[in-house]
Amino acid sequence: MNMNLDCQVDYWNRVGPQKPFGHPLNFARLRELLSPDSRILDLGCGYGRALGLLWESGYHNLIGFDPAPAMVAAARARFPAITFEEENTANLPLADASVDATLLFSVLTCVPTDQGQRTIVKEVGRVLRPGGLLYISDLWLQKDARNLERYARDQPKYGTYGVFELPEGVTVRHHDPRWIDTLTQDFDAIALDQIEVVTMNGHPAQAFQWFGTKR
Repeated sequence: MNMNLDCQVDYWNRVGPQKPFGHPLNFARLRELLSPDSRILDLGCGYGRALGLLWESGYHNLIGFDPAPAMVAAARARFPAITFEEENTANLPLADASVDATLLFSVLTCVPTDQGQRTIVKEVGRVLRPGGLLYISDLWLQKDARNLERYARDQPKYGTYGVFELPEGVTVRHHDPRWIDTLTQDFDAIALDQIEVVTMNGHPAQAFQWFGTKR
């Protein structure tokens, strides 16, 4: 994993706790797939928004990991009843097959390289029990002129169409559907929902929510 590119902790420490993250949780699907006592991991939990919503909905067996100390501190302050830990997502301090579900909410966007994303999904597969749920919410490649210019501008530098730099000092990624198929090929897909979200910088964007289970 390219740690400088895939773990941009300085940026997230500096601005992360003030950024809005608006990807919704699909509670209708979650209630079909998980019981209230399911152990749920939020990998790249940020300041704890998703787990806070789960807690309010009756899911209390929760744990969140994030590599940015400022994000973890904010999560603990906001939701003191939930366990949050500062941890590199490549090596989680969890036993094999020890969680029932893992959330990756706006995480792949923040991990621009193929290898970095593969490492995360492999680690998710290790800690999920057989039949456990992987729930990804992230951004597709966009079609507007602003994004198309950024993709073309930075493809020569990063070698992947959809990886680009933001002026505020972070490199991010939007995703080709074929890459998501490749990334999740060792899981059994349940559903793929097309949604619209607002990005952390306030722009409307086309997004997806992918649900699958560990074989």
